[in-house]
Amino acid sequence: MNMFKKHTIGIVDDHLLFASSLEKLINSLQGFQVLFKAQNGIALIEKMQETTTVPEIILLDINMPVMNGFETLTWLKNNHPICKVLVLSMDDNEMYILKMIKNGAKGYLLKDMHPNALENALLEVVEKGFYYSEIVTNAMVNSLQDEAVDFEPEFTKNELQFIQLACSEMTYKEIAEIMKFSPKTIDGYRQEIFRKLGLRNRVGLVMYALKNKIIEI
Repeated sequence: MNMFKKHTIGIVDDHLLFASSLEKLINSLQGFQVLFKAQNGIALIEKMQETTTVPEIILLDINMPVMNGFETLTWLKNNHPICKVLVLSMDDNEMYILKMIKNGAKGYLLKDMHPNALENALLEVVEKGFYYSEIVTNAMVNSLQDEAVDFEPEFTKNELQFIQLACSEMTYKEIAEIMKFSPKTIDGYRQEIFRKLGLRNRVGLVMYALKNKIIEI
C-alpha cells in the first residue's frame, strides 16, 4: 500500500485516445493520480462542480471545441486560482505560448515530448510552482528582443534577492519573512524594481530575470 500522498491531476483534452493514454501514464508515476478527464472547458466546469476534490494540476489542451484552452484558463484563474495549469499542446506558436503564460499558465508542454519530461514537469510544478521548458524560455527571450532598453539598471544585493524570490510562487508576505523585512519594505522593493524595468507584473519580471540570467530554470 502506498503511504505517500498522491498529487491530483485533471486532464482537459478532446482527443479521447490521447487523454486515456495520458491518464494511464500519469497513474503509473509515483506520487500522481488523475482525478478526471474532460473533453473541453464546459465539461471541465461540470466536473469541477461535481467533485469535492479540486485537482492540484490541470493539464490543458488549447484547440478544443465548445470552450477552448484560452477561455478555460481564464475561467480557472477566476474560479479556481489555486489550480496550477500546465498547457499540453501540439502547437509551438510563440504567440500562443506567451498568451497562456501571461494569463497564468505555470508551463507549456508539447505533446511529442518524452514521458520522462512530463514527469519532470509535474514534479517541478509541485516543488517550485511552475515549469518553464526551453520553448517557453525561448519565447520569453524572443519577445523581449524588440523591447530591449538602452541601459543596464543597477540593483542592490537585496533587490537581486527579491527578484530571485519573486520569480517563484512565493507570496510577497513569504518573501518578507525570508528576507526578514516588513511587508511594507518588500512592497517598496517591488515598486522600485518595477519602475526601473518598466514592468507591470511578475510575469514580466520572470521574463527579464531569465533573459539576464538572474535566475535559471
